[in-house]
Amino acid sequence: MKTIALLTWKSINNRRASALLTVFTVAISMLLLLGVERIRTQAKDSFANTISNTDLIVGARSGEVNLLLYSVFRIGNPTNNIDWQSYQQLASEAEVKWSIPISLGDSHRGFRVMGTNTDYFRFYQYGNKQALQFDSGQPFAQLFDTVIGAHVARKLGYTVGSKIITAHGISDKFFPRHDNLPFKVVGILAATGTPVDKTVHLSLAAIEALHSGWNPAGSTNARKKQQQANFQPEQITAFMLGLKSKIKTFSLQRKINNYPREPLTAIMPGIALHQLWSMMSIAEQALLAISAFVVVAGLLGMLSCLLTSLQERRREMAILRAMGARPKHIFALLVAEATLITAAGISIGVCLLYLLLATAAPVISSRFGINIELASISPHELKLIAIVLFGGMSIGLIPAFRAYRQSLADGMTIRI
Repeated sequence: MKTIALLTWKSINNRRASALLTVFTVAISMLLLLGVERIRTQAKDSFANTISNTDLIVGARSGEVNLLLYSVFRIGNPTNNIDWQSYQQLASEAEVKWSIPISLGDSHRGFRVMGTNTDYFRFYQYGNKQALQFDSGQPFAQLFDTVIGAHVARKLGYTVGSKIITAHGISDKFFPRHDNLPFKVVGILAATGTPVDKTVHLSLAAIEALHSGWNPAGSTNARKKQQQANFQPEQITAFMLGLKSKIKTFSLQRKINNYPREPLTAIMPGIALHQLWSMMSIAEQALLAISAFVVVAGLLGMLSCLLTSLQERRREMAILRAMGARPKHIFALLVAEATLITAAGISIGVCLLYLLLATAAPVISSRFGINIELASISPHELKLIAIVLFGGMSIGLIPAFRAYRQSLADGMTIRI
């Protein structure tokens, strides 16, 4: 066995150029396979961890996924708004422990603006029932205060005390800006890896004041009156509910879905998240299939390289036979070469994966809100590695079997 290992190393070292190219091909294939698998699982976890410990999300009558997207992920727009009196009535139900109203529609330099109240900072949770924390500052207290997410602060360079201007609609360029009503940043939330990081938070009263048509025109007294005014919203976009007992979730959901005052939809976030991920499963499976084909292509390239080199090494095999090597030794030598090349490619691919993830993780987190952790190899990834290693060994059986049959007949000369 020691002799076979030494011969294997010397044989590969003698063909360094082709061996390195083959190792690199396997490494790239492994990098793609594990990279797609890692991003797939991390993206799924990030989606699942976006909202936690919220029993129901209520919005105007629409699809469950659409309601989840605009209320939690800030993607898309609602089909309609909810009357404020309807919200108050449903939030006061005996089963409800807490409620968080949400009002969407404005933006700030590409980031969505969300109107809510201070209960949002008390009750909203993400991940494993993790509450929102402030990196600096505090919740809004005055009418023209705002709390921003960690990514907004980092991207735009804001700190506590900075002034910001919001715009009506989802773009500062194509929709009117509220230039006469600047907001002061009073709090910056700690990073969560969720859409919260990319959100500008205002009070519901501030949202109402923005769209009330009031213009201070530089009047200090008018601004003071504006600060003291009680701007109660007429409508909101959606609201979240936490219940006293999980058992009451289905009965309250049915009651809201049949609400006589206006058409509403109540969804359970966990079920809606599962539906959302199911819709994306086709793309997920397509990526995995492409990765698998790349790995197969890499292994076939290794087979081609081994078969080509085998024709050039027939004299070498004959000499080994003449020196006392048995056919099984020739067989073991070529299988060992294929296994070593595959193992080296896998090792380099895993190293490249962690290097790439360490470099790209901050970019992926900031652009897509997906946290990619540099965790150890998972059991499923180990299974994939074992399958590829076994595939490399199996590929090595083909040239090994040919060498086994030809070495005895070739003699000391090469037949052309």
